[in-house]
Parts: sequence; C-alpha cells; structure tokens
Amino acid sequence: MTVYIALDDTDMPDSPGTGRLAREICGCIGDRYSINGITRHQLFVHPDIPYTSHNSVAVIHMDEVSDNAMEQLFEEVIHLVKTRSVPGSDPGVCMARHTQVTPSVIIFGKDAKSCVLTREQAHTLASNTGIRLLGLDGTQDGVIGALAGVGLAACGNDGRYLLVGTIRDLHGEADVSEIQNAGISTIISLDGRKVTNGRILFRKFPQPVRIGANPVLLVREEMDGWVVERRD
Repeated sequence: MTVYIALDDTDMPDSPGTGRLAREICGCIGDRYSINGITRHQLFVHPDIPYTSHNSVAVIHMDEVSDNAMEQLFEEVIHLVKTRSVPGSDPGVCMARHTQVTPSVIIFGKDAKSCVLTREQAHTLASNTGIRLLGLDGTQDGVIGALAGVGLAACGNDGRYLLVGTIRDLHGEADVSEIQNAGISTIISLDGRKVTNGRILFRKFPQPVRIGANPVLLVREEMDGWVVERRD
C-alpha cells in the first residue's frame, strides 16, 4: 500500500525548489524505507495565490509503512522540512496512506489546479479523513498544496516524475533500452505508437508523466529521432 508525503511552499525565488528538498529527504530516509519515486504536480497559477516560480507541489511515493512507524516518519519529515526549508517560505507537509485518500481529497487536488482554495478547507478535509497535515512556518499556506498533492498523486493520472528508478543518471539522450532499464517501461508517441527502439533526446533527464499510477514517457518524432514531450 502506497504512502504519500507531499511538500509545498518550502522555497523562495532563486533558491533550490521543493523537488530538490523532496530528493534530499529521500536521501535521508531511503536506507530505512522503500522509495518508489517523486512526482511533481502543477497547481493553479493566479494573482491571489502566492508562489515562487511555478506553484507546483512535490510528492514522495513510498511502499507500505507500519502503523508504529507512521508517526515517527512524519515527525522525521517535519524536522527535515523545518531545518531545510528556505527562511521566509510557508511550508506545509501532508502524509497519507492510499486508503485514506477519499474521493473528496482527489477532488480537492483537482480543484487546486483551477480554483483558489483556503487553509481552512484543507485542514477541515484532512481532519475529517484522518490525514496528517501540518503548516510549519510563515503563513502556512503550503498546507493547501500539500493536501492537493496527495490527492493528485493518489488519483494516478496527474503530474510528472522527478525521480523514479535511475532516470536521473541519464543525461541529454539515451537509447530506448537504456530508458527502459532506468525504470520507464512504457514509451509512447503522441500519435499512439509504442516506441521500442531508437534514440530519444530530452532536457536534463527523461521525465515521464504519471498515467495509470505508472511512469509513461511521451515522445514526438523529429528528423533526428525521438524527443521527449514534457508535460505538467
């Protein structure tokens, strides 16, 4: 059973982003817990919503965590976020088992992509569903994105992967077989073809989207081969 840990509003302009902090946390706890990946989810960009650069939330996906370890894990993550968030940020942290993510939490996540929501709405929903949610500093507005991130990650069809397998070991371009061996088994063209061979070009590292709760790399064909189609 998957456990989701979502972080939001941990950064400031010109500082490393929340995705970087999520990877740092995975580095701190990965020797004791099984990490399946990190996804990025785009939220609503609106003048009434303070954000740093893109208003996105990062979600860590983990294998089952025992009941006894859940509270300890949450406290550890809280400590890491408190000590590593950028001063002046408004961090929020959310943690939930997949079974806790009710349809209302998924709807909250989807609404956060197109509506202005409030801290009060987030805390009420988390309380009613038994989901751990905590604001740590500043305005604590990060609780909105953190709860939304859990809902979007759990729905299985939103966002893109910042980390899965060894995709970050690939740089600039790679053969299809290398990408598959790195942890992306499904590579599909925008016109629906399954891509099984050839070279694929990408920015930094290949970033698959999350479809059916799995990483799927979308590519388009160009004269020199395949190019990754990056989506939010």
